[in-house]
Amino acid sequence: MRFWDKLLAVDRRWIYVVVWLVVMLPLLFPFAIRPVAMPPVEQLFNYIDTMPEDKALLISVDYTPDTEPELHPMTLALLRHAFANRTKVGVLCVGSVMSVGLGVNAVESVTEEFNQHATTNADSIIYGRDVVFWGWSTPFVTVLLGMGEKISNVFPVDYYGNTTEEMEITPHIRNYDDAGILVCLAASSIPLSWITYAQVQFGLPLGCGITAVSAADFYIYLNSGQFTGMLAGMKGAAEYEELVEQKMVAEGKDWGLRRRATEAMSSQTAAHLAIMLFIIVGNVAFFATRRRKQ
Repeated sequence: MRFWDKLLAVDRRWIYVVVWLVVMLPLLFPFAIRPVAMPPVEQLFNYIDTMPEDKALLISVDYTPDTEPELHPMTLALLRHAFANRTKVGVLCVGSVMSVGLGVNAVESVTEEFNQHATTNADSIIYGRDVVFWGWSTPFVTVLLGMGEKISNVFPVDYYGNTTEEMEITPHIRNYDDAGILVCLAASSIPLSWITYAQVQFGLPLGCGITAVSAADFYIYLNSGQFTGMLAGMKGAAEYEELVEQKMVAEGKDWGLRRRATEAMSSQTAAHLAIMLFIIVGNVAFFATRRRKQ
């Protein structure tokens, strides 16, 4: 049997083994990649980076553990960006109660990252002063409309049981008028509900972070200007991580923080290259054997 015939007759299980290796090895030993931010990511970053000091960033954590690998790095990157700018942050969940644990993890882990390098109280990220996690509330529409009037009416206590009205951050985030932008991170159509009930009714600027598979459905709202910017999938998260790191390095905050989306992109890149190679080799083998038979 000739070489090309042997190649076409290879047991497909060997292909699965190769794909498994090219996926796993970069996860264990990630190689450095420097993603270039696409316009939707750059637009969102620049908007948040140039918000007035008296405006807060609102983050709606509306994804669940099944889409955590794509969307959770976005939340971490947004919090790092806001904390680096000393922007007030309000975090909430409206899509599912299963999102609450992910929101807690993001707020607490990024707060710890910054406080490890803080030297004074002013440099520290203080919960209740710089960031608040309101938690989850229902019904959905009531939350979105009610926050436009007064957030403390919708969330009288935060996730930890603190009275919202008594928190130091509350006068800075009373309703949508105090928010520079809200970024909804979800694997569903929830970002569109923010357009319907928060943007149309109250004029709230919006951004979104969504899974790669649903990105095509949201570009029309990005192109119309209803979304200021958009993070699409793990690639979008990695691009935002790159922009945040560039900013922090420029400000002398090169702390070497873990970039989860960028690490995963090394694995994804290796897998894509391997699949492309398989396609090329398979086609060469097919045409070579067909020509010989003819």
